[in-house]
Amino acid sequence: MRIFDATFAALFLILGGQQAAWAQDLAPMRGPIPPRPIPGVMLPEPDLAPPAPPAPSVRPIAPAPSGPAAHTALPIAPFSNARDAIRAWMRDSTAGDKVGAVRALEYAASQGHLTAQFKLGRMYAGGDGVPANDLKAFEYFSKIADENADAIPGTADGRIVSGAFVALGGYFVDGIKGSYVKPNADRAFDMFHYAASYFGDPEGQYNLARLYMNGQGTNRDARQAARWMKLAAEKGHAPARAVFGDMLIRGGDGVPRAPVVGLMWLSLARDSADAVREAWIIERCEAAFAAASPADRSAALAMVERQQFASRSASQR
Repeated sequence: MRIFDATFAALFLILGGQQAAWAQDLAPMRGPIPPRPIPGVMLPEPDLAPPAPPAPSVRPIAPAPSGPAAHTALPIAPFSNARDAIRAWMRDSTAGDKVGAVRALEYAASQGHLTAQFKLGRMYAGGDGVPANDLKAFEYFSKIADENADAIPGTADGRIVSGAFVALGGYFVDGIKGSYVKPNADRAFDMFHYAASYFGDPEGQYNLARLYMNGQGTNRDARQAARWMKLAAEKGHAPARAVFGDMLIRGGDGVPRAPVVGLMWLSLARDSADAVREAWIIERCEAAFAAASPADRSAALAMVERQQFASRSASQR
């Protein structure tokens, strides 16, 4: 399974969908982060509960399955510590010894090494050097999230833990066929909300916005969707830039219509999009510019130029 690979061209049609019936779980989560202002766009402020301090989930994310263990680790190699195992992983990976590399990672992960745990989760999720196994990936990500939910945002560990929460959100959206991990929109909302609010993770913010757009795990709320999408867009997240731009071009549902600013975001999204994996962004940008008036196109391109100049100036300081 690929976790939220951002090939979501259908996102642009979902603002008209019906409100779903799921209720938001009121777990102790930190409130949304106030977004920075965008030129020419004022989004209405939704009612927000006072932010609560971050806290790990009361219940483990991955309950122990009944019966045999979900997976059996490779035999533990005689490493003296996790650091030696990581060195062995790098050496074996360079030499093409996949079995040895995985064994070293398994040892480091068993010693609580976050990078090893996350790397193994990604490997099993994508079948990279090991047989694809989403349940193994889920359990590695769950261990990271369960034991490190209070990691400091912005640190190396914080980025790893945040990535684990985002990955778990993707698994809870779809479930894992043939396993105890069932689709659970409320839990998906919890995972994305924690990554988005506590860690400020742009991928978490983007996926949280999508849940608000669809009404999954929470009431449908286009204003909240726009706010979270804008936060991710401001951090350079290409799909968020494209979706936010489209929302501003369309307007409605409490989101002000701002076609010039929307075109600007779509143009910025196109410039940073992966031409293969995110071809939908390029197509959507071209379609939007083709439908826009010459005046709007010119104004949007001027805004893009100013944004790029500001970014270059900031990077040179």
